[in-house]
Amino acid sequence: MTLKRLPLHHIHQQLGAKIMPFAGYEMPVRYTSDIDEHQTVRNAVGIFDVSHMGEFIVKGTDACKLIQRVSANDAALLFDGKVQYSYLPNEQGGIVDDLLIYQISPVEFMLVVNASNIEKDWNWINQHKRDDEDVELINISDDMCLFAVQGPLAAQALQPLTNAKLDSMSYYTFEKTNFAGAANAIVSATGYTGAGGFEIYVANEQAEGVWTAIMEAGAPYGIKPIGLGARDTLRLEMGYCLYGNDITDTTSPMEAGLGWVTKFTKDFISADIFKQQKEQGVKRKLVAFELLDRGIPRSHYEICNAEGEAIGEVTSGTQSPTLSKGIGMGYVPTEYSKPGTEINIKVRDRLLKGQVVKLPFVSR
Repeated sequence: MTLKRLPLHHIHQQLGAKIMPFAGYEMPVRYTSDIDEHQTVRNAVGIFDVSHMGEFIVKGTDACKLIQRVSANDAALLFDGKVQYSYLPNEQGGIVDDLLIYQISPVEFMLVVNASNIEKDWNWINQHKRDDEDVELINISDDMCLFAVQGPLAAQALQPLTNAKLDSMSYYTFEKTNFAGAANAIVSATGYTGAGGFEIYVANEQAEGVWTAIMEAGAPYGIKPIGLGARDTLRLEMGYCLYGNDITDTTSPMEAGLGWVTKFTKDFISADIFKQQKEQGVKRKLVAFELLDRGIPRSHYEICNAEGEAIGEVTSGTQSPTLSKGIGMGYVPTEYSKPGTEINIKVRDRLLKGQVVKLPFVSR
């Protein structure tokens, strides 16, 4: 398979990024070190080039009707300038993908999907479009760049570049505005780090100018480019699910703790399956855990009970740069899901002591 390149690939090379394959793209994984980049975002401000993400425009008088049918959250609660986290259920009670839904107007929405699922999601949504509905789908994924500027100093660093009042933007809202000379940029108070900040969507031809302007405006605040390595440790400290690891085609959103974005006020794909799971309870749950012994839990390591019997496996795990201990998530039988429950993680032939904890690992 030929890997795609980000429009600013040459800039990441100039910055000395370590570039590796991810989700069908050549992606910058780190520029300096994962720990340094992680701390930069937690304490100051960093910029991620996440232009590999997918964007679809859904428009027409029946746009919301289609979104309601294919997604689990209630898109009728959206208003212009509001963003919603949701997921696309499949017909077996699993998850096609998780996504963000942006309401641009009552008849126009933007869906932001995971890079590895662009084609799958595009086909899935089109498959559920009805011929008698007034709805048009446009895949703009290859035309857009997305920069995530994250950290407590993000608003101060970016404010000179836009008239939008960044400090007063509520979490999960956005504005279509001029940004660093780019007309019609989308500036969104969202992110995947738990450190605060913004995500900026611009057309490919505007990307280099916008990137340069952000780096210049952020220089007094110590801005640095940040790779996917730190993005993973940052999102895991918040307990945010990663598609392909913590949620998949075969995991139930009810097991994964996504009941809060599953709204039975409307009909949608697999609603009956989820309703039954909600009423009867699920047999396993996605839990967060931290290690009490020294060691790093990795994906697919066995989770064992106090007696050393295998009860599940790690879906995401790392050494937390903030807590300086091993943390992770994984599915276990429901009886082991209570915070404080003792578990073990099998690292090679050793059983490392751990315990189930409440999310997030690190408070916002």
